[in-house]
Amino acid sequence: MSQIRQISTSIVCPTCENDELTHRVELSPWDLRLLQLEYIQKGLLFPKLAEKEVDQSLIQHLKVSLSRTLNILYPLAGRLSQIENEDGTTCFFINCNSAGAQFVHAAHDGVRVADILDPIYIPGEIIENLFSMNSVLNYEGTSKPLLAVQITELADGIFIGCSINHVVADGTSFWHFCNTWSHISRSGSDDTVSQSSPPVFGRHFLDGLIDLPVRIPFSQIQIPETLIQQTPSSTLLQRVFHFPKEKVAQLKAKANAEMGTNNISSLQALMAHLWRATTRGRRDVKSDEETTYRIAIGLRQKLKPPLPNLYMGNALRGVSTNSTASDLLQHGLGWTALKINKAIASMTPEDVTRELEDWVKAPIIRPSLRAQTRVHSLLTGSSPRFNVYGNDFGWGRPLAVRSGNANKMNGKLTVFPGAEEGSIDFEVCLLPETLHAMADDAEFMEAVLT
Repeated sequence: MSQIRQISTSIVCPTCENDELTHRVELSPWDLRLLQLEYIQKGLLFPKLAEKEVDQSLIQHLKVSLSRTLNILYPLAGRLSQIENEDGTTCFFINCNSAGAQFVHAAHDGVRVADILDPIYIPGEIIENLFSMNSVLNYEGTSKPLLAVQITELADGIFIGCSINHVVADGTSFWHFCNTWSHISRSGSDDTVSQSSPPVFGRHFLDGLIDLPVRIPFSQIQIPETLIQQTPSSTLLQRVFHFPKEKVAQLKAKANAEMGTNNISSLQALMAHLWRATTRGRRDVKSDEETTYRIAIGLRQKLKPPLPNLYMGNALRGVSTNSTASDLLQHGLGWTALKINKAIASMTPEDVTRELEDWVKAPIIRPSLRAQTRVHSLLTGSSPRFNVYGNDFGWGRPLAVRSGNANKMNGKLTVFPGAEEGSIDFEVCLLPETLHAMADDAEFMEAVLT
Protein backbone atom coordinates (compact mmCIF):
# COMPACT_ATOMS: atom_id res chain seq x y z
CA MET A 1 0.00 0.00 0.00
CA SER A 2 1.40 3.41 -0.94
CA GLN A 3 2.19 6.06 1.63
CA ILE A 4 0.04 9.14 1.93
CA ARG A 5 1.62 12.18 0.33
CA GLN A 6 0.94 15.81 1.04
CA ILE A 7 0.40 17.83 -2.11
CA SER A 8 0.03 21.22 -0.48
CA THR A 9 -0.57 22.92 2.86
CA SER A 10 -1.99 26.41 3.11
CA ILE A 11 -3.84 28.78 5.39
CA VAL A 12 -7.41 29.81 4.55
CA CYS A 13 -8.67 33.06 6.04
CA PRO A 14 -12.09 34.74 6.02
CA THR A 15 -12.75 36.72 2.86
CA CYS A 16 -14.17 39.61 4.86
CA GLU A 17 -11.75 41.81 6.74
CA ASN A 18 -13.53 44.28 8.94
CA ASP A 19 -13.77 45.28 12.57
CA GLU A 20 -16.74 42.98 13.15
CA LEU A 21 -14.46 39.98 12.74
CA THR A 22 -11.80 41.30 15.10
CA HIS A 23 -12.65 40.79 18.73
CA ARG A 24 -12.35 38.25 21.51
CA VAL A 25 -14.77 35.53 22.50
CA GLU A 26 -14.72 34.61 26.17
CA LEU A 27 -14.61 30.98 27.24
CA SER A 28 -17.02 29.32 29.64
CA PRO A 29 -16.14 26.68 32.24
CA TRP A 30 -17.54 24.10 29.78
CA ASP A 31 -14.86 25.22 27.29
CA LEU A 32 -11.95 25.67 29.67
CA ARG A 33 -12.17 22.26 31.32
CA LEU A 34 -11.30 20.68 27.94
CA LEU A 35 -7.91 22.39 27.55
CA GLN A 36 -6.03 19.09 27.88
CA LEU A 37 -8.20 17.02 25.57
CA GLU A 38 -7.37 16.47 21.91
CA TYR A 39 -9.08 18.12 18.94
CA ILE A 40 -12.42 16.75 17.70
CA GLN A 41 -11.71 14.70 14.56
CA LYS A 42 -14.54 13.64 12.28
CA GLY A 43 -14.41 12.97 8.56
CA LEU A 44 -16.64 12.08 5.64
CA LEU A 45 -15.95 9.48 2.95
CA PHE A 46 -17.24 10.14 -0.57
CA PRO A 47 -17.13 8.07 -3.76
CA LYS A 48 -15.14 9.25 -6.76
CA LEU A 49 -16.52 12.51 -8.06
CA ALA A 50 -18.86 12.11 -11.00
CA GLU A 51 -17.56 13.50 -14.29
CA LYS A 52 -14.61 15.29 -12.71
CA GLU A 53 -11.28 14.64 -11.07
CA VAL A 54 -9.97 16.04 -7.81
CA ASP A 55 -8.00 18.78 -9.57
CA GLN A 56 -6.82 22.20 -8.55
CA SER A 57 -10.10 23.81 -9.59
CA LEU A 58 -12.00 21.65 -7.10
CA ILE A 59 -9.42 22.28 -4.37
CA GLN A 60 -9.66 26.00 -5.03
CA HIS A 61 -13.47 25.77 -4.89
CA LEU A 62 -13.29 24.08 -1.48
CA LYS A 63 -10.85 26.73 -0.24
CA VAL A 64 -13.12 29.56 -1.39
CA SER A 65 -16.21 27.99 0.16
CA LEU A 66 -14.28 27.39 3.37
CA SER A 67 -13.21 31.02 3.41
CA ARG A 68 -16.84 32.10 3.05
CA THR A 69 -17.77 29.72 5.87
CA LEU A 70 -15.18 31.42 8.08
CA ASN A 71 -16.89 34.74 7.40
CA ILE A 72 -19.82 33.31 9.34
CA LEU A 73 -18.04 31.09 11.88
CA TYR A 74 -15.08 33.43 12.25
CA PRO A 75 -13.84 32.26 15.69
CA LEU A 76 -12.63 29.09 13.93
CA ALA A 77 -10.16 31.28 12.02
CA GLY A 78 -8.70 32.67 15.23
CA ARG A 79 -6.33 31.41 17.90
CA LEU A 80 -6.50 30.83 21.63
CA SER A 81 -4.86 33.56 23.67
CA GLN A 82 -3.83 33.56 27.29
CA ILE A 83 -3.14 36.32 29.76
CA GLU A 84 -0.92 35.81 32.80
CA ASN A 85 -2.39 37.81 35.69
CA GLU A 86 -0.43 39.35 38.53
CA ASP A 87 -2.11 37.05 41.05
CA GLY A 88 -0.62 33.97 39.34
CA THR A 89 -3.81 33.03 37.51
CA THR A 90 -4.29 32.62 33.77
CA CYS A 91 -7.15 33.66 31.52
CA PHE A 92 -7.85 32.10 28.11
CA PHE A 93 -10.02 33.48 25.33
CA ILE A 94 -10.51 33.15 21.56
CA ASN A 95 -8.69 35.88 19.70
CA CYS A 96 -10.73 36.36 16.50
CA ASN A 97 -7.70 37.63 14.60
CA SER A 98 -8.47 35.93 11.24
CA ALA A 99 -5.13 34.08 11.42
CA GLY A 100 -6.84 31.36 9.41
CA ALA A 101 -7.55 27.65 9.26
CA GLN A 102 -5.13 25.02 7.99
CA PHE A 103 -5.98 23.44 4.65
CA VAL A 104 -4.14 20.28 3.57
CA HIS A 105 -4.47 18.66 0.15
CA ALA A 106 -3.16 15.07 0.21
CA ALA A 107 -3.35 11.86 -1.80
CA HIS A 108 -3.41 8.22 -0.73
CA ASP A 109 -3.31 6.55 -4.14
CA GLY A 110 -3.07 3.00 -2.82
CA VAL A 111 -6.19 3.24 -0.66
CA ARG A 112 -9.63 2.51 -2.07
CA VAL A 113 -13.04 3.20 -0.57
CA ALA A 114 -13.40 -0.56 0.01
CA ASP A 115 -10.21 -0.54 2.11
CA ILE A 116 -12.03 1.69 4.59
CA LEU A 117 -15.54 0.23 4.44
CA ASP A 118 -15.03 -3.50 3.92
CA PRO A 119 -12.77 -4.64 6.80
CA ILE A 120 -14.55 -5.82 9.93
CA TYR A 121 -12.23 -3.68 12.02
CA ILE A 122 -11.50 -0.05 11.22
CA PRO A 123 -8.04 0.31 9.61
CA GLY A 124 -6.67 2.69 12.24
CA GLU A 125 -3.44 3.55 10.46
CA ILE A 126 -5.27 4.55 7.29
CA ILE A 127 -7.80 6.64 9.19
CA GLU A 128 -5.13 8.41 11.24
CA ASN A 129 -3.41 9.58 8.05
CA LEU A 130 -6.63 11.20 6.82
CA PHE A 131 -6.58 13.84 9.56
CA SER A 132 -4.35 16.71 10.58
CA MET A 133 -3.66 17.77 14.17
CA ASN A 134 -3.01 14.25 15.43
CA SER A 135 -2.00 14.13 19.12
CA VAL A 136 -2.45 17.90 19.44
CA LEU A 137 -3.98 19.06 22.71
CA ASN A 138 -6.50 21.88 22.77
CA TYR A 139 -4.41 24.36 24.73
CA GLU A 140 -1.88 24.27 21.90
CA GLY A 141 -4.41 26.34 19.98
CA THR A 142 -2.48 29.37 21.21
CA SER A 143 -0.02 28.69 18.39
CA LYS A 144 -1.80 26.18 16.13
CA PRO A 145 -4.93 26.68 14.00
CA LEU A 146 -8.23 26.00 15.74
CA LEU A 147 -9.52 24.34 12.56
CA ALA A 148 -7.62 22.02 10.24
CA VAL A 149 -9.16 20.52 7.11
CA GLN A 150 -7.54 17.72 5.10
CA ILE A 151 -8.81 16.78 1.65
CA THR A 152 -7.38 13.37 0.73
CA GLU A 153 -7.68 11.89 -2.75
CA LEU A 154 -8.17 8.12 -2.66
CA ALA A 155 -7.87 5.73 -5.60
CA ASP A 156 -11.64 5.86 -6.13
CA GLY A 157 -12.90 8.39 -3.63
CA ILE A 158 -12.26 11.41 -1.48
CA PHE A 159 -12.10 11.89 2.28
CA ILE A 160 -12.73 15.22 3.99
CA GLY A 161 -11.25 15.13 7.47
CA CYS A 162 -11.92 18.01 9.87
CA SER A 163 -10.14 18.65 13.15
CA ILE A 164 -11.57 21.38 15.42
CA ASN A 165 -10.22 22.53 18.77
CA HIS A 166 -12.59 21.14 21.39
CA VAL A 167 -12.29 24.26 23.55
CA VAL A 168 -13.96 26.19 20.72
CA ALA A 169 -16.65 23.70 19.67
CA ASP A 170 -18.59 20.67 20.83
CA GLY A 171 -20.25 18.09 18.57
CA THR A 172 -23.26 20.31 17.85
CA SER A 173 -20.98 23.19 16.81
CA PHE A 174 -18.72 20.83 14.83
CA TRP A 175 -21.55 19.57 12.64
CA HIS A 176 -22.98 23.07 12.28
CA PHE A 177 -19.62 24.02 10.74
CA CYS A 178 -19.70 21.03 8.38
CA ASN A 179 -23.31 21.66 7.40
CA THR A 180 -22.56 25.33 6.71
CA TRP A 181 -19.43 24.61 4.67
CA SER A 182 -21.09 21.88 2.59
CA HIS A 183 -24.10 24.10 1.90
CA ILE A 184 -21.91 26.97 0.71
CA SER A 185 -19.79 24.58 -1.39
CA ARG A 186 -22.90 23.03 -2.96
CA SER A 187 -24.85 26.25 -3.57
CA GLY A 188 -21.97 28.61 -4.24
CA SER A 189 -23.48 31.23 -1.93
CA ASP A 190 -23.34 32.06 1.75
CA ASP A 191 -26.23 34.54 1.72
CA THR A 192 -29.01 32.15 2.74
CA VAL A 193 -26.88 30.55 5.47
CA SER A 194 -25.76 33.79 7.08
CA GLN A 195 -29.26 35.26 7.01
CA SER A 196 -31.35 32.25 8.03
CA SER A 197 -29.15 30.72 10.70
CA PRO A 198 -26.75 33.21 12.27
CA PRO A 199 -24.52 31.57 14.91
CA VAL A 200 -24.37 32.75 18.51
CA PHE A 201 -20.91 33.37 19.97
CA GLY A 202 -21.61 35.44 23.10
CA ARG A 203 -21.58 33.98 26.59
CA HIS A 204 -24.39 36.26 27.73
CA PHE A 205 -26.19 33.34 29.36
CA LEU A 206 -23.50 33.54 32.05
CA ASP A 207 -24.33 37.15 32.96
CA GLY A 208 -25.16 37.41 36.64
CA LEU A 209 -23.99 33.84 37.20
CA ILE A 210 -20.21 34.01 36.89
CA ASP A 211 -17.71 36.70 35.96
CA LEU A 212 -15.73 36.46 32.74
CA PRO A 213 -12.95 35.92 31.99
CA VAL A 214 -12.55 32.97 34.33
CA ARG A 215 -9.25 33.02 36.19
CA ILE A 216 -7.49 29.66 36.31
CA PRO A 217 -4.98 29.38 39.20
CA PHE A 218 -2.07 28.00 37.16
CA SER A 219 -0.38 28.91 33.92
CA GLN A 220 -0.40 26.97 30.67
CA ILE A 221 3.18 25.79 31.07
CA GLN A 222 2.19 24.09 34.32
CA ILE A 223 -0.52 22.03 32.65
CA PRO A 224 1.07 18.57 32.35
CA GLU A 225 1.57 17.57 28.76
CA THR A 226 -0.04 14.22 28.00
CA LEU A 227 0.75 13.90 24.31
CA ILE A 228 0.02 10.40 23.15
CA GLN A 229 2.99 8.67 21.57
CA GLN A 230 1.08 5.61 20.39
CA THR A 231 -2.07 5.49 18.32
CA PRO A 232 -5.04 3.58 19.75
CA SER A 233 -4.55 0.95 17.05
CA SER A 234 -1.37 -0.22 18.77
CA THR A 235 -3.34 -1.80 21.63
CA LEU A 236 -7.03 -1.40 20.76
CA LEU A 237 -9.37 -2.37 17.95
CA GLN A 238 -12.19 -0.32 16.50
CA ARG A 239 -15.33 -1.49 14.77
CA VAL A 240 -18.55 0.06 13.52
CA PHE A 241 -21.71 -1.75 14.61
CA HIS A 242 -24.69 -0.85 12.42
CA PHE A 243 -28.15 -1.14 14.00
CA PRO A 244 -31.00 -1.02 11.43
CA LYS A 245 -34.13 0.98 12.17
CA GLU A 246 -36.28 -2.08 12.85
CA LYS A 247 -33.76 -3.57 15.30
CA VAL A 248 -33.50 -0.26 17.17
CA ALA A 249 -37.29 -0.17 17.43
CA GLN A 250 -37.35 -3.75 18.76
CA LEU A 251 -34.77 -2.97 21.46
CA LYS A 252 -36.69 0.13 22.51
CA ALA A 253 -39.99 -1.79 22.69
CA LYS A 254 -38.39 -4.61 24.67
CA ALA A 255 -36.75 -2.29 27.19
CA ASN A 256 -39.96 -0.33 27.80
CA ALA A 257 -42.08 -3.47 28.04
CA GLU A 258 -39.76 -5.03 30.61
CA MET A 259 -40.07 -1.96 32.86
CA GLY A 260 -43.70 -1.05 32.13
CA THR A 261 -42.85 2.43 30.86
CA ASN A 262 -42.67 4.48 27.69
CA ASN A 263 -39.85 6.73 28.87
CA ILE A 264 -36.88 4.77 27.53
CA SER A 265 -35.62 6.19 24.23
CA SER A 266 -34.19 4.28 21.28
CA LEU A 267 -30.68 5.51 22.06
CA GLN A 268 -30.97 4.59 25.75
CA ALA A 269 -32.09 1.07 24.87
CA LEU A 270 -29.22 0.76 22.39
CA MET A 271 -26.65 1.99 24.92
CA ALA A 272 -27.98 -0.53 27.44
CA HIS A 273 -27.60 -3.27 24.83
CA LEU A 274 -23.97 -2.26 24.29
CA TRP A 275 -23.20 -1.88 28.00
CA ARG A 276 -24.41 -5.39 28.74
CA ALA A 277 -22.57 -6.85 25.71
CA THR A 278 -19.24 -5.21 26.57
CA THR A 279 -19.59 -6.42 30.14
CA ARG A 280 -20.12 -9.97 28.93
CA GLY A 281 -17.21 -9.55 26.52
CA ARG A 282 -14.83 -8.32 29.19
CA ARG A 283 -13.99 -11.75 30.52
CA ASP A 284 -11.79 -10.34 33.30
CA VAL A 285 -14.73 -8.55 34.95
CA LYS A 286 -15.73 -10.27 38.19
CA SER A 287 -19.41 -10.48 39.06
CA ASP A 288 -19.09 -8.15 42.06
CA GLU A 289 -16.98 -5.56 40.25
CA GLU A 290 -18.51 -2.21 39.44
CA THR A 291 -18.83 -1.03 35.85
CA THR A 292 -19.41 2.60 34.90
CA TYR A 293 -21.13 4.08 31.87
CA ARG A 294 -20.45 7.79 31.31
CA ILE A 295 -22.58 9.57 28.73
CA ALA A 296 -21.95 13.04 27.31
CA ILE A 297 -25.27 14.90 27.25
CA GLY A 298 -26.10 18.21 25.61
CA LEU A 299 -26.97 21.10 27.90
CA ARG A 300 -28.46 23.60 25.47
CA GLN A 301 -31.96 22.50 26.39
CA LYS A 302 -31.10 22.05 30.05
CA LEU A 303 -30.71 25.77 30.71
CA LYS A 304 -33.52 28.20 31.50
CA PRO A 305 -33.99 29.84 29.07
CA PRO A 306 -32.44 27.25 26.73
CA LEU A 307 -29.40 28.07 24.63
CA PRO A 308 -30.01 28.21 20.87
CA ASN A 309 -28.82 25.20 18.90
CA LEU A 310 -26.56 27.52 16.90
CA TYR A 311 -24.65 28.56 20.01
CA MET A 312 -20.99 28.16 19.06
CA GLY A 313 -19.07 26.62 21.91
CA ASN A 314 -19.34 23.76 24.38
CA ALA A 315 -22.59 22.98 26.12
CA LEU A 316 -22.23 19.42 27.36
CA ARG A 317 -21.22 17.41 30.38
CA GLY A 318 -20.97 13.78 31.34
CA VAL A 319 -23.41 11.89 33.54
CA SER A 320 -22.52 8.52 34.98
CA THR A 321 -24.40 5.45 36.05
CA ASN A 322 -22.89 2.44 37.81
CA SER A 323 -23.71 -1.21 38.34
CA THR A 324 -22.00 -4.38 39.36
CA ALA A 325 -21.47 -6.78 36.50
CA SER A 326 -23.81 -9.35 38.02
CA ASP A 327 -26.70 -6.89 38.46
CA LEU A 328 -26.23 -5.61 34.94
CA LEU A 329 -26.44 -9.05 33.39
CA GLN A 330 -29.08 -10.57 35.67
CA HIS A 331 -31.63 -7.76 35.52
CA GLY A 332 -31.82 -7.47 31.75
CA LEU A 333 -32.07 -4.83 29.05
CA GLY A 334 -34.97 -2.79 30.46
CA TRP A 335 -33.44 -2.45 33.92
CA THR A 336 -30.15 -1.29 32.42
CA ALA A 337 -31.82 1.14 30.03
CA LEU A 338 -33.91 2.65 32.82
CA LYS A 339 -30.75 3.28 34.86
CA ILE A 340 -29.34 5.21 31.90
CA ASN A 341 -32.65 7.06 31.46
CA LYS A 342 -32.75 8.16 35.10
CA ALA A 343 -29.12 9.28 35.09
CA ILE A 344 -29.75 11.52 32.07
CA ALA A 345 -33.08 12.84 33.42
CA SER A 346 -31.55 13.65 36.81
CA MET A 347 -29.60 16.63 35.44
CA THR A 348 -31.74 19.71 36.19
CA PRO A 349 -31.22 23.34 35.11
CA GLU A 350 -30.39 24.12 38.73
CA ASP A 351 -27.67 21.45 38.70
CA VAL A 352 -26.20 22.95 35.53
CA THR A 353 -25.96 26.50 36.87
CA ARG A 354 -24.67 25.34 40.26
CA GLU A 355 -21.87 23.35 38.62
CA LEU A 356 -20.82 26.38 36.58
CA GLU A 357 -20.59 28.45 39.74
CA ASP A 358 -18.71 25.72 41.61
CA TRP A 359 -16.22 25.19 38.78
CA VAL A 360 -15.16 28.84 38.82
CA LYS A 361 -14.43 28.56 42.56
CA ALA A 362 -12.24 25.47 42.04
CA PRO A 363 -11.34 24.99 38.34
CA ILE A 364 -10.39 21.47 37.30
CA ILE A 365 -8.87 20.83 33.87
CA ARG A 366 -9.73 17.32 32.75
CA PRO A 367 -6.79 15.11 31.78
CA SER A 368 -6.56 13.46 28.39
CA LEU A 369 -9.25 10.80 27.98
CA ARG A 370 -6.60 8.15 27.51
CA ALA A 371 -4.97 9.20 30.76
CA GLN A 372 -8.22 8.75 32.70
CA THR A 373 -9.20 5.36 31.30
CA ARG A 374 -10.66 2.94 33.80
CA VAL A 375 -10.63 -0.77 33.11
CA HIS A 376 -14.36 -1.42 33.20
CA SER A 377 -15.73 1.94 32.05
CA LEU A 378 -17.55 3.08 28.92
CA LEU A 379 -17.95 6.57 27.50
CA THR A 380 -20.42 7.58 24.79
CA GLY A 381 -20.11 10.83 22.89
CA SER A 382 -21.68 12.40 19.79
CA SER A 383 -25.35 11.97 18.80
CA PRO A 384 -27.53 10.18 16.21
CA ARG A 385 -29.37 13.48 15.73
CA PHE A 386 -26.46 15.25 14.07
CA ASN A 387 -26.88 16.00 10.36
CA VAL A 388 -24.04 13.85 9.05
CA TYR A 389 -25.34 12.51 5.76
CA GLY A 390 -26.74 15.84 4.62
CA ASN A 391 -23.21 17.12 4.01
CA ASP A 392 -23.30 17.25 0.21
CA PHE A 393 -20.45 19.45 -1.04
CA GLY A 394 -21.79 19.35 -4.57
CA TRP A 395 -21.14 15.79 -5.67
CA GLY A 396 -23.56 13.78 -3.54
CA ARG A 397 -24.06 12.37 -0.06
CA PRO A 398 -21.19 10.84 1.90
CA LEU A 399 -20.85 7.07 2.05
CA ALA A 400 -19.74 6.95 5.67
CA VAL A 401 -18.44 8.93 8.61
CA ARG A 402 -15.32 8.06 10.59
CA SER A 403 -13.69 9.72 13.57
CA GLY A 404 -9.93 10.12 13.90
CA ASN A 405 -7.79 8.61 16.61
CA ALA A 406 -8.04 11.66 18.88
CA ASN A 407 -9.56 11.07 22.32
CA LYS A 408 -9.84 7.32 21.76
CA MET A 409 -9.62 5.00 24.76
CA ASN A 410 -10.65 1.52 25.83
CA GLY A 411 -14.42 1.84 26.15
CA LYS A 412 -15.05 4.85 23.87
CA LEU A 413 -18.35 4.38 22.01
CA THR A 414 -19.04 7.10 19.45
CA VAL A 415 -22.62 7.23 18.15
CA PHE A 416 -23.61 8.46 14.69
CA PRO A 417 -26.79 8.35 12.63
CA GLY A 418 -26.72 5.50 10.15
CA ALA A 419 -26.79 6.11 6.41
CA GLU A 420 -30.39 4.83 6.27
CA GLU A 421 -33.00 6.95 8.03
CA GLY A 422 -33.71 5.70 11.54
CA SER A 423 -30.64 3.47 11.75
CA ILE A 424 -27.84 4.12 14.25
CA ASP A 425 -24.12 3.36 14.10
CA PHE A 426 -21.76 2.92 17.02
CA GLU A 427 -18.03 3.29 16.42
CA VAL A 428 -16.61 1.14 19.21
CA CYS A 429 -13.05 1.24 20.56
CA LEU A 430 -12.17 -1.71 22.82
CA LEU A 431 -9.51 -4.28 23.57
CA PRO A 432 -9.28 -6.94 20.82
CA GLU A 433 -10.42 -9.76 23.08
CA THR A 434 -13.55 -7.80 24.07
CA LEU A 435 -14.51 -7.04 20.48
CA HIS A 436 -13.89 -10.65 19.44
CA ALA A 437 -16.13 -11.86 22.26
CA MET A 438 -18.89 -9.44 21.24
CA ALA A 439 -18.73 -10.73 17.67
CA ASP A 440 -19.42 -14.23 19.04
CA ASP A 441 -22.22 -12.99 21.31
CA ALA A 442 -25.45 -14.12 19.64
CA GLU A 443 -27.67 -11.98 21.88
CA PHE A 444 -25.76 -8.83 20.96
CA MET A 445 -25.21 -9.56 17.28
CA GLU A 446 -28.89 -10.38 16.70
CA ALA A 447 -29.51 -6.61 16.58
CA VAL A 448 -26.50 -5.84 14.34
CA LEU A 449 -26.59 -5.79 10.55
CA THR A 450 -23.68 -7.97 9.39
